[in-house]
Amino acid sequence: MQAATEQVRTEFIQLWSQLGQFWGIPAATSRVYAWLLSCPHDVGADSEEIMRGLSMSRGAVSMACKELRDWGLVTTLQEPGVRRARHAVVSDLATVIRNIIRARKRREWDPILDGVREWIPRLQEDASPTATTLRDRLESIEACVGMADGMAQRFLAGGKLSELGLKTLTAAARTKPRRKR
Repeated sequence: MQAATEQVRTEFIQLWSQLGQFWGIPAATSRVYAWLLSCPHDVGADSEEIMRGLSMSRGAVSMACKELRDWGLVTTLQEPGVRRARHAVVSDLATVIRNIIRARKRREWDPILDGVREWIPRLQEDASPTATTLRDRLESIEACVGMADGMAQRFLAGGKLSELGLKTLTAAARTKPRRKR
């Protein structure tokens, strides 16, 4: 029975590490997250257990855990009177999705919007074909990324989009799929 559990755990970790890359999370970081997600308990922040479990170096595990904290997918817990901290994985699907969207917005959309919003006014004085073309294309980028950013902001703020979409998504994730025969 334990061999089957370990096989499923290994396959889950492998798949999650591949999927994480689509969300912008490095494969090693996704592997550590999946391993933590499959643990029935919080794991010591000294990373020995993670290193053994994933056959990764201390540096790789440390960097992955730092990245996971930055993404908001793990928290570090420090109990009073105990020297060792522990990593607690964020396992609530709604929180995980929000944290990934928040991090991607901060890392990708915000810099693009900041840049185009600074550059467009600087091109207003120049009527050359190059400036006109560049301004038009930057305005197009601003409109597209701005729309996605606005949807993300509404989702992160917890409005109707969040209530309806995320509740439906998490409810669907909790229902057991029919097995193929």
